[in-house]
Amino acid sequence: MSLRPDLEIISGWIRRGARVLDLGCGDGTLLRHLHETRAVTGYGIEIDPDNVEACIRAGVNVIQTDLDAGLSDFDDDSFDYVVMTQTLQAVRHPARLIDEMLRVGREGIVTFPNFGHWRCRVQLGLQGRMPVVRTLPYQWYDTPNIHLCTIRDFEALCERRGIEVLQRAVVDHAHRSSLAMRLLPNLLAEIALYRIRRA
Repeated sequence: MSLRPDLEIISGWIRRGARVLDLGCGDGTLLRHLHETRAVTGYGIEIDPDNVEACIRAGVNVIQTDLDAGLSDFDDDSFDYVVMTQTLQAVRHPARLIDEMLRVGREGIVTFPNFGHWRCRVQLGLQGRMPVVRTLPYQWYDTPNIHLCTIRDFEALCERRGIEVLQRAVVDHAHRSSLAMRLLPNLLAEIALYRIRRA
């Protein structure tokens, strides 16, 4: 099974035989890959009925629920990793959800589009309009994204909440990285990936 490059990065961060909870798991591609290649067990959480059906067809354990309802159904340290890819910006209370991720999981893995990318800055600064870019392709009135942030914003949140950044990767819309992007991530990266835990 071919995997998106950002999901390959995440897969490389997860140890063999781990217990994983995937928030906003989509069609279950990541969990299925982890099960087949790393003997991972776990669950996906997804709200979209079509994606839930796709998970079931793929043999992925899935729970249909809204992430804004929280993770109160799960005990502390139920999982080794809690993963949330490209979903942080679409939930009502992202800081609370990150806290919950690190309550039910020993580590969290979070990815999000970087609103500090230079294309976003140009559109907002020079055109005076909300950016529409490759990683944020929606108009302001029909976007599912409600809490956009930059790489610096996310790292400041981690610092305020006593969260340790274990690993960070930055990529463009095609999930490629470069030296320039690693040197100036907040300006040049389109997508950020973080592995975090409680300090």
